[in-house]
Amino acid sequence: MTKEREQKTVLVLGGTGKTGRRIVARLQGRGVPVRVGSRSAAPPFDWTEPATWAPVLRDVGAVYVSYYPDLAVPGAPEAVGAFTELAVASGVSRLVLLSGRGEEEAHASERLVQSSGVEWTIVRSSWFSQNFSEDYLLEPVRGGEVVLPVGDVPEPFVDADDIADVATAALTEDGHAGQVYELTGPRLLTFAEAIGEIAAATGRNVEFVQVSHRDYAEALAAAGVPAEVVGLLTYLFTAVLDGRNAHLTDGVQRALGRRPRDFADYAAATAAAGHWNDPS
Repeated sequence: MTKEREQKTVLVLGGTGKTGRRIVARLQGRGVPVRVGSRSAAPPFDWTEPATWAPVLRDVGAVYVSYYPDLAVPGAPEAVGAFTELAVASGVSRLVLLSGRGEEEAHASERLVQSSGVEWTIVRSSWFSQNFSEDYLLEPVRGGEVVLPVGDVPEPFVDADDIADVATAALTEDGHAGQVYELTGPRLLTFAEAIGEIAAATGRNVEFVQVSHRDYAEALAAAGVPAEVVGLLTYLFTAVLDGRNAHLTDGVQRALGRRPRDFADYAAATAAAGHWNDPS
């Protein structure tokens, strides 16, 4: 990492999210000046409020670009493109984009970052292991029953810590510019198998129940989940989990020179930390 880059701030969009907060912690541990990009930060950042973009880009040298809620949603490429143009005009010289593996809609955003004229790295990730412990699947796991509209299609679940390690390296080190890193874990697991490993790690009975996509969407809507979130989850469980990602890649190895973290290790550590304990 050059002296100039050491002195410039790194902006982490989604800096309080699953990958963002891990990246922030790693950068702080390296002594890198960090700015958290979130609606609760000061200054605040909001993808839906372009007026908030320029203040967070002031004196920034590199940006971790994580779009909320997902690059697959309508309007994402336009927002990412506009932000990228502003970032480059503001003096940013390095962009690291979090993208979704197997999401064709995300490729438009990737191309906009790749054509920005500055150093770029694409971090294209599989389904996060931490979705079972830090997102909407946490409460079902705690409750002992995970209901999803997926069958026997395997997924190479990737650990958010691996994503953070790769992104941190790309933000601070040389040798990652122009790279597309597809990140997976070291094994393929169906959702039923993943739930089985969580059950084994916790020593509790956690069941996986498969339902139709229609029943799943109707249940979400009945629970008050916003229509746009229902649409996104339905897309992810149908189009993306159709087998297109049922193979392993070497992105973690290429970026970091080590194997990715295994799902069993994630499950054991998460269970030991008590995250899946029934709060009742």
